[in-house]
Amino acid sequence: MIELPVIPEEATKKRKKPNWLRVKLPVGKEYAKVRGIVDDHKLHTICESGNCPNMGECWGAGTATFMILGNVCTRACSFCAVATGRPPEYDEDEPRRVAEAVKLMSVKHAVLTSVNRDELKDRGAEVWYQTVKKIKEISPETTIETLIPDVKGTWDALYRMISAGQEVVSHNVETVERLYRRVRPQAKYARSIEQLKLTKEYGQRTKTGIMLGLGETDDEVYKAMDDLAAVNLDVLTLGQYLQPTQRHIEVAEFIHPDKFAHFKEEGERRGIKYVESGPLVRSSYHAERHVSV
Repeated sequence: MIELPVIPEEATKKRKKPNWLRVKLPVGKEYAKVRGIVDDHKLHTICESGNCPNMGECWGAGTATFMILGNVCTRACSFCAVATGRPPEYDEDEPRRVAEAVKLMSVKHAVLTSVNRDELKDRGAEVWYQTVKKIKEISPETTIETLIPDVKGTWDALYRMISAGQEVVSHNVETVERLYRRVRPQAKYARSIEQLKLTKEYGQRTKTGIMLGLGETDDEVYKAMDDLAAVNLDVLTLGQYLQPTQRHIEVAEFIHPDKFAHFKEEGERRGIKYVESGPLVRSSYHAERHVSV
């Protein structure tokens, strides 16, 4: 059994986030406008469902990451704040509503993600395909990143997901190989690496993200970087894991910004074209920069 470092209960209660993890509450006219459009179109965003610390900054700039295929996930990852259970039937009109929201928000670069829909034979691939196609139809000037889930080796579904004309395809590895059974019990590290490899071979710009502070060692992070460089990854994001609730896996360590800067250098030295690394970095943070790096 793989174990993470045990943090004494007393220490956990007294642990406070360091100053570099403080963020401003979302406010402002643009934030309110985006919130209104999302609510009116009955859409889900990972910004809200995932408790993203950058929601104020991103929504204040008039951008958001849309979560398609509902907001109930078939998996129970120990780090994720998204609800787990049996998802309801998906809405076949969702691609149109997402595309219209993107147009109304004047989004220059849209990020799409989704819950895992393991109960669907195609893992939700057709909804992914139609959503990208509809955005391109209604808002052709908008570039798109799709942050897709693990398709459990259903490669036909993968190819359908990534063939709609998006500019970036992302799939998050999330953590180092040793911690998978604890952090992502229904996923496999090697399979996620293979998914990124096949996506790159298909001709897409590839991207992945890793959370730090779960008990990984520096050498394990370097090993993950080597594995990602070996499949010619284009973009890597590194950010601090933050515990969403007391029911989720605890933070083992708050990583100092200087170490994040060090990891950026190490990743790029290993051949990864662009590394976005910092305590508050999340998969879709500064995503517009990753279209052309």
